[in-house]
Amino acid sequence: MQAKTAFSPSLPAWMRNYSTVDLPHDVLAGLVLTVLVIPQSLAYALLAGLSPQAGLYASIFPVLVYAFLGSSMTQALGPAAITAIMTFAVLSPLAEPHSAHYIAMAATLALMSGILVFLFGVMRMGFLSQLLSRPVISGFISGSAILIVISQLKFLTGVPIHGSGLWQVMPAISQRLGESNPVTLVLGGSAIVVLTLSRKLLAGWLTHLGMSAQRGDLVVRIVPLLVVLVATVLVFELGLDTTHGVAVVGTLAGGLEAMHFFMPDMASIRELLGPAVLIAVIGTVQNITMAQALAIKRRERVDANHELLGLGSANIVAAFSGGMPVGGGLSRTAVNLAAGARTPLASIVAALAMLGVLAMGTEWLSHLPLAVLAASITVAAITMIDVNAFRQAWAYDRADGWALLGTTAGVLALGVEWGISIGVGLSLGALLIRASNPHIAVIGRIAGTEHFRNVQRHGVETIAGVLFLRVDESLFFGNLSAIEMRISQELEHDPTLHDVVLIMSAVNRVDTTAMEVLSDINRDLADRHIRFHLAEVKGPVQDRLVRSPLWSALSGDVHLSVNAAFEKLQATPPSPTSLSF
Repeated sequence: MQAKTAFSPSLPAWMRNYSTVDLPHDVLAGLVLTVLVIPQSLAYALLAGLSPQAGLYASIFPVLVYAFLGSSMTQALGPAAITAIMTFAVLSPLAEPHSAHYIAMAATLALMSGILVFLFGVMRMGFLSQLLSRPVISGFISGSAILIVISQLKFLTGVPIHGSGLWQVMPAISQRLGESNPVTLVLGGSAIVVLTLSRKLLAGWLTHLGMSAQRGDLVVRIVPLLVVLVATVLVFELGLDTTHGVAVVGTLAGGLEAMHFFMPDMASIRELLGPAVLIAVIGTVQNITMAQALAIKRRERVDANHELLGLGSANIVAAFSGGMPVGGGLSRTAVNLAAGARTPLASIVAALAMLGVLAMGTEWLSHLPLAVLAASITVAAITMIDVNAFRQAWAYDRADGWALLGTTAGVLALGVEWGISIGVGLSLGALLIRASNPHIAVIGRIAGTEHFRNVQRHGVETIAGVLFLRVDESLFFGNLSAIEMRISQELEHDPTLHDVVLIMSAVNRVDTTAMEVLSDINRDLADRHIRFHLAEVKGPVQDRLVRSPLWSALSGDVHLSVNAAFEKLQATPPSPTSLSF
C-alpha cells in the first residue's frame, strides 16, 4: 500500500493525498526540468524583448503559485513561445525592446491578462474548453510538438536562423545547411541517439540484468541529466565553444534584483486593454487545451475553472517578478513528463532549484551546449506527437480525422491560435452538417414484442397506410428541409398513406422555426386527409409544444409510446375521407 503524507486541509488535494512513492520521481523530474529549460527560458525572454533574466524569474514564483492553484498534475508553467511572440508583437511598436518603459509595459500586460484570466475562473468560464474535442486537442499537441522540433533545428545544426516557425526555419535550413557546425551536429545528434535508445531500450536491458523495474525507470530518467553534464564537461575541457564555435548558454547575471513592485499607469492600461484581452483568451484556450490533453493521456481529470485561477494568479505574480507573461509550455511539459513527473511537486522542485541557481550564481551555466539541450527538448517533444490518435479518429469518423489533421496543419502553418480555431471550426462544421442531415428511419414492430426497428435492417411488421417515421436528431432550422423532403418521398412512394406518426424519442429540442414547419406539415397533411401524430415526445419538448399553435391544431394524437400508437392505429380503421385520397 502506498504511504501518503498528512497535510493541512487548506492545502491542494494533490498535496493532502501525496504518495511518498512519487517523491523520487518528482524530485528527479524537477531537477532535470530545471537544467533543461534554463536556455529555453532565456531564449523566450529575449524573444519577448526582455532581459534574459526575466525568463528565469518567470520560472520561479509564478510556477509556485500555479502548483497550488492549478489542477493539472504535470503541466509545466513558465515562459511560453506563444506568449513571448505575442508580447513582442504588441509592445515593440509602443516602446523600445529592453528599455525601462518596455519592461514596465510588459509587466502591465502580464498583470492585466492575469487579472482577466483569474476573473474567467471566478465566473466559471472554464466551460469554453468544452468546445475543444479530443481530436482537436490531439491535433493541437501534435502540431505544437512538431513546431518545437522545428524550432530546435537551429541549435542542433549550429545555423543561425531568426524565428522559430515553420516558414522561417525550414527554408533557411534548406538554404544554409552547408553552413552547419560539424561539432554541433555531432553533439546534438549523439545526444538524440543516446536519449532515444535510453527511452526505448535501457529499461529493458536493466530489467534483463536483474534490476527492478522501478529502479530501472529511475535510471532512465537520470540519463538526460547525465547527457547534459557530460556534454558541458566536454565543452569546458576541450574548449569547443571557443575553438569550434559550439553555441553555449553564456554568462548570466545572478541575484534577485529584478523583483520589484509597481503600479501600472492609466495610459498603459487603456493602451493595452485590447491586447490583454487577446492574450487572456488565447492563454485560456491554450492552457486548458494542454491540461486536458495531459489529463486524457494520463487518465486523469482537470478542473477548467481551477486552471484559470491558477493561470491568472501566476501571471499576476509574474508581473512583479520579471514582468514576463507565462503559460503552459508544451516543451516544458514534454520534458517534465519525459523526466517522470507525477505531481506538481516536480514543478515546485524546479522552481526552488531555479531560485537556488539565481541565488548562488550562474557562472557554471556558461558552458552548457545549446545543441544538447535542444536534443533533450526534441526527444521529449517527439513523444507528444500522437499518430495513433489520428489513425483511430480517421478509422472511426472521418470528420474527426479531418479536425485533427486540420488542427495540426493549422498550428504548423499559421500558429497555435489559428490552429485551434481551425480545429474548433472543423468540429463545429461537422456537427452542423450532421445535424442538418439527420438520420431518418421508417420503422416497424418486431413481431411478438414492443420493440421497433428500422425496416431496412430488421424483419418487422407494419400497418398498411400508416407511416412510422423516426428522426434521430433535435429539430432546428437547419434540418427541417431534410425532414420535409423525406415525408414527401414517402408520400410519393405510398399514395395510400392515411396516417403519419413522427417518433420524437431522439428529439431533445424543437426550436421556433421547427415548430412552425411542423405546423405547416400538419396543415399540408390534413389538406391531403392524412392525420399527423406525434409519439414519445420528451417532457421538456412537450412543455414548449403545448404552448404552440401546433399542439391545438394537430390532426392526429400525441401517443405516449410508439407501441401505443401502433396498437391504436392497428385497431382503428381509416376514416372515409382518408380513403378517398
